[in-house]
Amino acid sequence: MRTTDSVTVTTVVAIDPATAFKVFTEETAVWWKPGPQSRFGGDLTGALRFEQGPGGLLLEVHDAGEPFEVGRVLVWEPPARLVFEWRLRSFLPGERTEVEVRFEEVPEGTRVTVEHRGWDSLRADHPARFGYTGLAFADIVGLWWADLLVSIKSRARSYNN
Repeated sequence: MRTTDSVTVTTVVAIDPATAFKVFTEETAVWWKPGPQSRFGGDLTGALRFEQGPGGLLLEVHDAGEPFEVGRVLVWEPPARLVFEWRLRSFLPGERTEVEVRFEEVPEGTRVTVEHRGWDSLRADHPARFGYTGLAFADIVGLWWADLLVSIKSRARSYNN
């Protein structure tokens, strides 16, 4: 039975784990795709930026106004693992989800696995659900992360050219 609390997506990129970790954490401006599902609120969409290390911030930075704190880095273990909080502008204080990213060496390069969890802690009518519930919502989140992993995979190709 599928759960609606977490979504896991995976891809393989043709670069080593250290480079894949760097692409994920230092090149978000290249692979991050703001859009309706990723909007943090209002008309503001910007670039994501990680501050390195445990306790570092994940910020949405845009031209107008102050940066928005999406979350904090909970685990920073280059080149193998990254865990960070994830929240949208519509989250109340104390509401958050969590994203774990694992980088595993495989013969073809690196398997990148993203697990976004904690969704069941948000009420069914929470604005972050965009009107979706249950497995439909889990599918939307999975497709969104899958699209972002395609962007990371495309970025990784530039290291091999």
